[in-house]
Amino acid sequence: MHDCDPKRNCNATNNRGIALCGRRNPALIPPAGLDTNPLAAIGSLQYASGTMQVKATSLAQTVDVETPELVVLSYTIAGVGSRASAAMLDYLICIVSFIALIVAVMQFGSVNVLGLSTDVSAAWALAVIGLFQFAVLWLYYVLFEALMDGQTPGKRIMHLRVVRDGGLAVNFEASAIRNLVRIVDMQPAFLYAIGMVSAVANPRGKRLGDVAAGTLVVKEDLTSQPMVAPAPRRSPASEALTVTAHLTEEQYALLDRFVQRRMDLEPARRNELAANLVERLKEALGDDTTHAPLNALVRLHATEQSARARGAASRHDRGAARERHAIVAINAPRWTAFANRLKTVQGQGLKSLDENGVREFVQEYRELTSDLARLRTATRGTEPAELFYLNRLVASAHSLLYRRRTVTLTRVVQFLFVDVPAEIRASVVPISLATALLFVPVLITSLSVVRKPTLATVLLPPGMMARADSGVARSKSGNTEYITDPQVLRPMMASRIITNNVQVTFMAFALGISAGVLTVWLLITNGINIGAVIGLYLSKDIGHLVFGFMAPHGVLELSAIVISGGAGFLLAAGMLIPGERTRRTALAENGRRAVRLVAGSAFLLLFAGTLEGFVSPNANISLAAKFAVSAASAVVLALYLYKRPTAPLDS
Repeated sequence: MHDCDPKRNCNATNNRGIALCGRRNPALIPPAGLDTNPLAAIGSLQYASGTMQVKATSLAQTVDVETPELVVLSYTIAGVGSRASAAMLDYLICIVSFIALIVAVMQFGSVNVLGLSTDVSAAWALAVIGLFQFAVLWLYYVLFEALMDGQTPGKRIMHLRVVRDGGLAVNFEASAIRNLVRIVDMQPAFLYAIGMVSAVANPRGKRLGDVAAGTLVVKEDLTSQPMVAPAPRRSPASEALTVTAHLTEEQYALLDRFVQRRMDLEPARRNELAANLVERLKEALGDDTTHAPLNALVRLHATEQSARARGAASRHDRGAARERHAIVAINAPRWTAFANRLKTVQGQGLKSLDENGVREFVQEYRELTSDLARLRTATRGTEPAELFYLNRLVASAHSLLYRRRTVTLTRVVQFLFVDVPAEIRASVVPISLATALLFVPVLITSLSVVRKPTLATVLLPPGMMARADSGVARSKSGNTEYITDPQVLRPMMASRIITNNVQVTFMAFALGISAGVLTVWLLITNGINIGAVIGLYLSKDIGHLVFGFMAPHGVLELSAIVISGGAGFLLAAGMLIPGERTRRTALAENGRRAVRLVAGSAFLLLFAGTLEGFVSPNANISLAAKFAVSAASAVVLALYLYKRPTAPLDS
């Protein structure tokens, strides 16, 4: 467990060792007597054989995570600006990819931009376009973040990464949750106003999708290299015994900022500040200020800089604080070597290392975590540049080592046929609530329209009224078609139906983040629409047309809708009735359960959409056959949800 320093203005840590700090870097706070120009927002420390510059805003949001090695890592939370830039790059990639696909498929059949064609190959090409459009809108982010360890191409360019609250790599479940809730964050009209407001208001920079998934978007920039001193003739530890740093850390920070920026100051202002500093540091300067105060300050700065690089403790340091510079001086070369190795492994992956290479990498990582723990203790209450560098180095290695496991076909099959049915059975209460909210309005509305047919004109669009009127004429002639069935367009119809229905289930889940209010609205309105259509056809004595159309796909489609509604209510339950858990924990845990329900809904809709595109409108299939298909789908669904007995373990 790690408690943030009170000076960092931190929130309390939770039971998982996570604490958020909105802290000011002490090196960036302008001291008294120095000009507070924009240059004061940059803190830099320079040594003879290397330079490390740390650039930060005056207020850096970080989140502290305790690793399995019991070392606290600080992640910098990505700002709205960098996230927006990454989103724009991803949008550009999606648009270019979509345009390229359209150009490619236009080479098949008589396809035109309006989608009007009587050619079979063109119908299939248009179906592919529809499916690809759906994939770009919904799967681009989910798959990239899950398979590329929390990075889309845009995030990779901007050095951003999605991680879970514990600092571990994002998995498929977390990626799916945060990106399905994107449909709420992107409102209104893809402008992401809700998401940006949420990210700004949330102390961890989370949009609603991150809140539901328990994820963070962090910045992953590494500084160029650590501070390395010239190789001493004796070991750094023995050198530190003979070299003395005469200034306190505060005095040295003041002197360092002045020396680094002296050439940017007006001569009069520079001389004034030099005189002020000489007066403050006269004890350390001694008699070296007789003729040239500015030169004396530069010489003192070089002496102090060299002493610290060789491991000397600062004046008045006590206890662990005396080890700070010795830790850096002794270990900085090893940090640099590991940084170079890490850069290679990040580009090629751990698979580029052999067994011994992986073992050595892990050992070096553990040594760096030990260095980080010691350095944190030695710099308690401050945020020096070397700590920033080492923290970034260890955090990047941590993300690499704790990546997700490779997804196998066996795991996918187990998820779809074991985990998903088990979750549906376990979520019978929220699914039952969704079922009532869908089917009660269906029953009430259909009965109301049958009793008062004019009510249909209020509830349904004119096109639906015209379809029902033409259905009366078709029924009298013995035609049992609910809609016109242009056979050549069946592939395109199936793809559109599948993608539309899957998006409805995604919405039912995502709207649960509104504490379930919008999920209730979605279910009731869909129930009213379905009931109004059924009531309209029953009032005209052509109910067999609508039931014959709905029968083949209705069991699977309506089941998928109520299951996704149950997923939305699980999300809402995490917010409203967390029980003994914190709301954040309850929301993340319920979100992981809910995404299994969404996956099950999408799986069912693949079959429902295929039936609706190829079987339901087919006039060559009799009503009896369509009802037989409906009964068969119900049996298959029951078998899918049936709890299979677990094989006993061998003794």
